[in-house]
Amino acid sequence: MKVLHLIGGGDVGGAKVHVLSLVKELTSNIDVTLLSLRPGAFADEAREMGINVKVIKSSNIIADIRNAIQFVKNNNFDIIHSHGAKANIFAYAIKKACHIPVITTMHSDYKLDYLQSLPKRLSIGLFNSLVLRSLDYYIVVTSAFRKMLVDRGFDTNSIYTILNGIDFDKKLNDYSREEFASKYKIQLNEKDILVGIAARLTPVKGINTLLDAAKLVVEKNPNVKFLIGGDGEDYKSLTTRCHQLGLDNNVFFLGWLNDPYELMSIIDISVLTSISEGFPYSILEGARFSKATVSSRVGGIPDLIDSSVNGYLFEPLDYNTLADYLLELSLDHEKRIEFGKRIYEKAYKNFSLDAMCKTQLEIYTKIQNDVLNKSKGKKYDVIVSGYYGFGNIGDDAMLRSIVDNLKEQKPDISILALSRNPLETTRNYGVSAINRKNMFKVYSSMKKSKLFVYGGGNIIQDSTSSRSLLFYLGTAWLAKKLKLKIMFYANGIGPINKSSNTERSRRILNMADVITVREKFSLNELKKMGIIGPKIMLTADAAFAVNINSDELNDSRNFSGLSPDKKYAGFSVRRCPGFEEQQHVKYEQAIAEAADYVFIKYGLEPVFIPMEYNVDIFTIKNIISKMKTKNYIISNNHTVIETFSVINKMDIIVSMRLHALIFAAYLKVPFIGISYQPKVDGFLEYINQPTAGNVKEINFERLRSKIDNVLQNREPIKAVLESSVEELICKARENSLYAIELISD
Repeated sequence: MKVLHLIGGGDVGGAKVHVLSLVKELTSNIDVTLLSLRPGAFADEAREMGINVKVIKSSNIIADIRNAIQFVKNNNFDIIHSHGAKANIFAYAIKKACHIPVITTMHSDYKLDYLQSLPKRLSIGLFNSLVLRSLDYYIVVTSAFRKMLVDRGFDTNSIYTILNGIDFDKKLNDYSREEFASKYKIQLNEKDILVGIAARLTPVKGINTLLDAAKLVVEKNPNVKFLIGGDGEDYKSLTTRCHQLGLDNNVFFLGWLNDPYELMSIIDISVLTSISEGFPYSILEGARFSKATVSSRVGGIPDLIDSSVNGYLFEPLDYNTLADYLLELSLDHEKRIEFGKRIYEKAYKNFSLDAMCKTQLEIYTKIQNDVLNKSKGKKYDVIVSGYYGFGNIGDDAMLRSIVDNLKEQKPDISILALSRNPLETTRNYGVSAINRKNMFKVYSSMKKSKLFVYGGGNIIQDSTSSRSLLFYLGTAWLAKKLKLKIMFYANGIGPINKSSNTERSRRILNMADVITVREKFSLNELKKMGIIGPKIMLTADAAFAVNINSDELNDSRNFSGLSPDKKYAGFSVRRCPGFEEQQHVKYEQAIAEAADYVFIKYGLEPVFIPMEYNVDIFTIKNIISKMKTKNYIISNNHTVIETFSVINKMDIIVSMRLHALIFAAYLKVPFIGISYQPKVDGFLEYINQPTAGNVKEINFERLRSKIDNVLQNREPIKAVLESSVEELICKARENSLYAIELISD
């Protein structure tokens, strides 16, 4: 593989470190050339590192572009990899002339480039914004940049994340405070606590925030000294402001640093005050020396710093909070040591040069595979269809699980989701998405795809309406006509009440290649319908295979406002079309009395958890109006993870919603189901857990008896769930294996 890295050549700071470190490491694995668009220190340093460097620079930019195109043609490169605005413009011209895929690394928010120069912002900055959308692939150095590009309409399947890496094996020079103080002609003593920053002195770096914080810190601890390394257009204004604040004896501007490690090695606290960032190397340089770190919450910094765990984060421009953190650390030696140790450990694990290089090579391989697939007319491996983009937490959980599981099996997989809200789906799940009702786009996408998946849910039924059933059957028919493989992925099947719908479903389902179902009821429905064409397996609901770790549960724990010192009982309810009398007269009254009961007898505060807020909230409000005790409603902005977090805090769940029951089972929270459709009965039977009966026959006495039994036997029930749920998780993960087999075939 031959790759050309293209860069302006005037880069300094983090971008320079990133490119030179990466290219040097890549040369051990592939054929890499670095093309610099100007001579100078950047190109010279690259040559000293043993990198193959070509420089193109004349007084005529058109001639330079032509020379770059000819250089690429003469050397048969497989991939062009550009860095920065000027390089992107050259790369665009090369792509048009040579038809070679181009990938660009986004080191910053391109809309904030050239803030210091209006002419450059209106020329090269504007042109860069235009050509970026015509490049093929994008590497971002932070998860925040990925979200930024998705929000601006870039194709998520073309965006890759590489965390900046630093060489932890490189031997570091020995530095001393005495030598440093002598070199820079500043007065330091043993009792001083040194706060350091290495940054360009430009508005976006927020150095004024540091000066304002320094004023507050020095008033309370005059032993704190601030060392600012770097140069830039704000030097004069910053030094003037420093004098005005009376900080001349505590704040020192060091000028340009040839070796930033020299500063990082002798400070006690590393600080970053930027208003906007990608992922600055100065933070990693501080972590390399195990320095306690305080940073503004920008760019990819939260990927490294867990605030209050291995450092502190503050909002940009908030100098008061910055001052509080710096003052605290200046007075607490043990905390500085502990924060330094923890940030080093995380940086070593996730931000090494080896990891960065490995990920980059994987991306290059993916690009080559994409080029091959496009030559065969294929753009997507999988199209996933379901009830997505409607704000239903259960369906969102299934989509998250499907995407995560498929990517675990095939990291370079390209996925397109059909959604009611494509932008939200793309932003939340990292897949491309189109409007499910735009049949022109659906048709066009199917022609470029391999596999069509119905991703979970109970879509093959007509209890809701025949219209939705016909929509799903129709898109499956179209997929088969376009020669896609078809998989029904952990679906619920039935009930189908109309004979005409049964016949249509039989015809389409028999066209499928694989059908996996989530409980025995659905398996029996397929047998009754006479489905014999596809491979059929009993697995488990896709939501059982969602990837959630304890850190995510803890991170979301406080979003709801629920107190960690209280105990709660969760209720998840919904409307019951066709059962209006039972709902409004019996069902809602029974739930209201049960919610009061758990509070009065067991001290559990009732919490109502809407799984589809706009649908469920009306029923919840009706129930609350009938209650006598206090209660709490989870707001309408909860995510899948936050919903898991809320349910994890419950002592018991009483639910009609299937996925509230599934979430409870996954978390080993004892639960009671109330059935409104066979899918609820089917799940409860599959997992051998209690039901309070059908909504049409529900009453408080029966519900109270079930609640008493569950709460008095919580530990045995949790033990049963522990053993049975592990099997369901394994079965749920099997679904992705069947999908990958179809793609491979």
